[in-house]
Amino acid sequence: MNKVWIWGVFAALVASCAGKADGYSVDAKVEGELDNGTKVFLKTTDSLNQLVDVDTTTVENGVFSFEGVQEQPKLHYLMLEDSRGNLPFFLENGKISIKFQKDSMNYARVKGTPQNDIFMDFLGESRRMGERARSMQQDMRAASQKQPQDTVTMMALREEYMELQEDVKTYNVDFAKNNPDALISVLIMGNLLMSKALPTSEIQEMFDALSPEMKATEPATKLKEQLEKLKTTEVGSAAPEFSAPNPEGEMLALNDIKGKLTLVDFWAAWCSPCRAENPNIVSVYWKFHDEGFNVIGVSLDSRADDWTNAIAKDGLEWNHISNLKRFQDPIAQLYNVNAIPAAFLIDENGVIVAKNLRGPALEQKVAEYLN
Repeated sequence: MNKVWIWGVFAALVASCAGKADGYSVDAKVEGELDNGTKVFLKTTDSLNQLVDVDTTTVENGVFSFEGVQEQPKLHYLMLEDSRGNLPFFLENGKISIKFQKDSMNYARVKGTPQNDIFMDFLGESRRMGERARSMQQDMRAASQKQPQDTVTMMALREEYMELQEDVKTYNVDFAKNNPDALISVLIMGNLLMSKALPTSEIQEMFDALSPEMKATEPATKLKEQLEKLKTTEVGSAAPEFSAPNPEGEMLALNDIKGKLTLVDFWAAWCSPCRAENPNIVSVYWKFHDEGFNVIGVSLDSRADDWTNAIAKDGLEWNHISNLKRFQDPIAQLYNVNAIPAAFLIDENGVIVAKNLRGPALEQKVAEYLN
């Protein structure tokens, strides 16, 4: 899954410190015609990140409301009956005011509580960047459909799009650093970690700068656990040992094939970026294999035929193993792999000396180590 991480930020699970004891009131006004009696659903996510119902009410004369007590602020969603989309906001104790167009719930105006006020500040610039990205994508599609293709325009748009992605990352990093009391900052850090947009050490520094209140929140607790877990596969750590069946069904362990330098390569037949990188790994393998460079491929496929056919098609003449469990593979979980391609370079002592090197960087590191 290769998504632009910032656009996925609203779907993540968020929780925070305890709110006031007097409960919450959500008063919403819908702009645009909407029949009286239209149902409104208040939902949140469970431990599996699946939407679950919290409460239901109806629209009367364009308004509706919810009341209750929220033990901890948490990301919730409003959904209208027979309508697409949803409205994300932080349900926290206090008076929350919401206004939105029935056909554009994502552009709602939410105010009245601290976390929602900060969230709206963040969303303002994020939405503008999202609109720019969509406009660029439309322009790129139009340029690609021209006959002959407008390659000059396409290249210029791609460069502009890449610059925008860097701007998006910079905006998110700066926002999180400048708002250590915000739940959205914790969520941003989680997305940075998941997308590998920043080194783990830098995200750890951002986490350490959070306020004590934010560090005590549920998402911060989860993020801390993830950061601690990642330390086991950081550069300089001992590579976790593993074993799994090879294509012939025989068990093969890392220690069985370890050379002076070994690349543990997580990939899959269905992973286009992995397949695109394979020729580079093949080149480096044959250039340095006689000097002690080995590769072990750990496939996250689910079907044996797909796996073995890809090995043959790409000419991957090194050792391979797989449990055929996609991201539920215990080796992937042991190495904290949640996206592929992912790779770990291990020395003869079993120490991780580099991670996720691709293209010329892989060859340069292998040459540096073996020569």
